[in-house]
Amino acid sequence: MESLMKWLVDPKKNWFARQHMKAISTRLRRYGLRHDDLYDPKYDLDIKEALNRLPREIVDARHQRLKRAIDLSLKHEYLPEDLQAMQTPFRNYLQEMLALVKRENAEREALGALPLYQRTLP
Repeated sequence: MESLMKWLVDPKKNWFARQHMKAISTRLRRYGLRHDDLYDPKYDLDIKEALNRLPREIVDARHQRLKRAIDLSLKHEYLPEDLQAMQTPFRNYLQEMLALVKRENAEREALGALPLYQRTLP
């Protein structure tokens, strides 16, 4: 069953996954976004922690991409074709740090400690 799931989501092996990835790539290029820009730090505290650990330049670039995408969306426009061609929507910058944060949280949980950002009132 696990091998079937891996086959279903692998764009190299499954035509439908490849078409889906192409469609997502096209939509992200139109606004100049990367796939990692879609993660919401308010939804998951691990993402917020991973963003806090990234260098300031990377986070600033992320904010600029999000602002530009919001601006383009409100104007009902897309990036010019020459800029769309330069975009790299599946170039990850958050995944490694997010995996590290999740491993640290799993280790904390295995040792029986409270999660880092779980607060209790007296």
